[in-house]
Amino acid sequence: MIALDTNVLLRCITLDDASQLSVAQQLLDHPAGVFISKSVLLEVEWALRDVFNLPRTAVLTALNTLCGLAHVHLENEDQVAQALQDHARGMDFADALHAASSQADEGLYTFDKKFVKKAMTLGREVHLGKADLVARSR
Repeated sequence: MIALDTNVLLRCITLDDASQLSVAQQLLDHPAGVFISKSVLLEVEWALRDVFNLPRTAVLTALNTLCGLAHVHLENEDQVAQALQDHARGMDFADALHAASSQADEGLYTFDKKFVKKAMTLGREVHLGKADLVARSR
């Protein structure tokens, strides 16, 4: 198995660089399979959205297609699947991946009110950080 970086995956998704496309496709089709880390997926989503200006639906389709390839192995596959599901339901992908990756017993804390509101509607343990919580934990 080989691991792939963001730029290899972007070549395969966007078809934007003919000189690298053939090699990128060969790498993605590696016979021993490919590994994709969560950080690479996070960067792919960002690039598709902010650099290539693809609409949310196109980004989600690309990520689901990539992650669904039989020979692709993902870091913490269950967490990625949860993040993709929450992203499809309206949560920012980075926030969804952070929430899905959180291993804390009492949830994830943030100052991002929009993140908390969306997470709550999806039943995720994301809470607004407040000073009284810090004082109680001491």
